[in-house]
Amino acid sequence: MSDPQTRQILRQSLRQQRRQLSYEQQKHAAIGLASHLPDHSLIHHASQIALYIANDGEIDPHILAEVLSARGKQLALPIMHPFNDEQLLFQRFRPGQQLMNNALGIPEPELSKPDLVPLQELDVILLPLVGFDPHGNRLGMGGGFYDRTLGGYTPAQRPTLIGLAHSCQQVEKLMAAEWDVPIDAVATGEQLIRFDR
Repeated sequence: MSDPQTRQILRQSLRQQRRQLSYEQQKHAAIGLASHLPDHSLIHHASQIALYIANDGEIDPHILAEVLSARGKQLALPIMHPFNDEQLLFQRFRPGQQLMNNALGIPEPELSKPDLVPLQELDVILLPLVGFDPHGNRLGMGGGFYDRTLGGYTPAQRPTLIGLAHSCQQVEKLMAAEWDVPIDAVATGEQLIRFDR
């Protein structure tokens, strides 16, 4: 599934599936994620963790963020780069902090240079995805923001990448495009799946 049209059809189908999850299913997944992920070694030993504000039916990490913050983890959110609209920056974040919508309508903190966190200082990035396969390939929303932001770093230089997803977002196989950055693990409301690299 490497050609753009096939990827777009799959993307639309998977987005529709996650949007059709009920409020109770979404809540159950968010609680499950917050219950098991903080104790996993990839998170337990991390001190600086980036996550995201849920949108379009994505599994919601807001309860997880509260748990991580209560355990003393420093949190960050991605924000649109002010001078390069193809890149993301990461900025410190506290649950309950006031946010504003960016150009894509996604909430983010107001840019504050003293609160920016260099990507190399993050231990883990919890990132959204539309689909994933058992080999660590990730299908995103199609904007390529994470791939462009992370693509200039080797696996040794970049943070551990954990995709957050509903179980229904797993597919049998995704053909990675040359620019796709593979993820190290996926966490659902039920489990964490690590990929061998």
